[in-house]
This record gives sequence, structure tokens and C-alpha cells, in this order.
Amino acid sequence: MAELQLDHLATLIAVIEEGTFEAASQRLHITASAVSQRIKAMEQSAGQVLVQRTNPIAPTEAGSRLLRYAQQLQLLRHDLEASLGSASIPSLAIAVNADSLATWLLPALAAAQDATGAVFDIYREDQEHTASLLRAGTVMAAVTAEKRPVQGCSASPLGVMRYRAVATPNFRDRWLDDGLSALDNAPMVDFDRKDDLQQSFLRGVLGRTPRSPRHFVPTSHDFARAVELGMGWGMLPDQQSERGLREGSLVELSPGTSIDVLLYWQRWNLASPLLDELTRVVLEAAASALVRP
Repeated sequence: MAELQLDHLATLIAVIEEGTFEAASQRLHITASAVSQRIKAMEQSAGQVLVQRTNPIAPTEAGSRLLRYAQQLQLLRHDLEASLGSASIPSLAIAVNADSLATWLLPALAAAQDATGAVFDIYREDQEHTASLLRAGTVMAAVTAEKRPVQGCSASPLGVMRYRAVATPNFRDRWLDDGLSALDNAPMVDFDRKDDLQQSFLRGVLGRTPRSPRHFVPTSHDFARAVELGMGWGMLPDQQSERGLREGSLVELSPGTSIDVLLYWQRWNLASPLLDELTRVVLEAAASALVRP
């Protein structure tokens, strides 16, 4: 493979992050034709296709490996520029589950911004799937439920997010007069079709796959709000349910029963002061906010 040009690697990053050749050309201040020519030149050098011409554009397996290399090179370049006192503002791509983002992580990112000057490109994904964005080279760090490090990454335990089945007192009185067995017919709130927390709780209670009617509310804040408004019951993390349970606006459907999700911080195994500082801040925030495993 011929020597890779830095402007070609920057073009690959822009194409994947922006999703189209046209958007990448606007970001790079070149023509869409020039973007296409750079990608084709890299593909000819690599001897294989690097990007899928879909909408949005996505990397192939080979493209993901090259994308990761390009982003690591970009990060190392920033670290070098910072050591020389001439760095531009860095952008760090991370993948985060919605509940962490809505509760404890965002203040940590604000602290990391103060410490590093970085801006963040946040990909919101279920904790069971964030590691796939690391594998694809899309992000350089992730909050994930996956313990085993992704190749080329290190993994550190963050702590446990504890979820409890909660509802309003009125919802409980209306739907659950016959106890938890009535949950099979009671409306519940799901984050999206990947969300398995409510179904996992029901399988434990009912001993079978549930048939409950479902609302789909795909933001963490609005999910909690839907439960608080009595639209259905749902599994809320302690950070979102603690106040309601204390004040009586929410009740536990099965007191003492919880689902614990152990979270990990996975990051590129790369010597980078910028990434090291982000990791330090995130681990400190998790130690304060999450339950020890």
C-alpha cells in the first residue's frame, strides 16, 4: 500500500462523519469531485473498497480500520501541537448510553472540556451496542456494558446503574389490583425496540415472554417523564427515580428487586494526554455517581 497522505485521511474522516461527499466537501472547503477523487485514490492504493456509497455513507471493514488509524493519527497530531503551544480545538468522538448521558456523564464532559478545551461528538446508543462504534473506528471511547476490551482498547469498570420498576400510585391502583401478574396487560414504557430492561423484568416476574402494550419514548428525560405522568410503568435508574420514590409520586412495583447494569469505560489503548485526561474525569465522576460493583 502506498504512503497515505494526510489530506486523504482527513477526507475519509470527514466523509464518514458528515455522511455524504457533498457535506464533506463543504467541511473541507473543496469540491465534491475532489472528495470523491481522494477516496478513490485511497481505494486504489488499498486495493479494496473503503466506503459504502449509501446514504449516509458508511465504512467497509477495511475502511473502518483505516478510519481508526486516521483518527488516531489526528489525535496524536493534536497532542503534539498542544505540547508546542499551537493546538487547535480538538473534537473527541465518544459513544454513550442515553441514561448515563442524562444523569451523571454530561457534568463530567463539562469538566473535561474545562480541563482540555475539547469539544465532543457524542453518539448515543444502547450500552449493549456502544462497543460496536469502537470496533468500527467511529469513536475513540465509549461507555459500554461490554467487559472484554475491543481490540486495541483498554477497559475500566465504571460502576453499576441500578434500575427499579416504578410507576405512579394511580397507575398501580388502576392496573395492578391483582398484583404483578396483571403487568402482562398493563402499558409499559420502552426506550426503543432495542430496550430489553422492561422485558427482562417481566420475564423474571411472569416466567415467560411478555405481551404488554408498549409506548416507545426514545429520550431518557422524556422516558422518565412518561412514567411520572402515569402513561405506563418502566425501569428507571436510581438517579431518575430516587426523588419520586422519596416524595411518593412514584412507587416500586417490586420493592427490593432491581436490575443492575455494570458499565465500563473503553478507550483507545493509545498514549494521549487528551484521552488520558478525559478518562480520568469520567472515572472520577462514575465513582461518585454509580454503585460500586
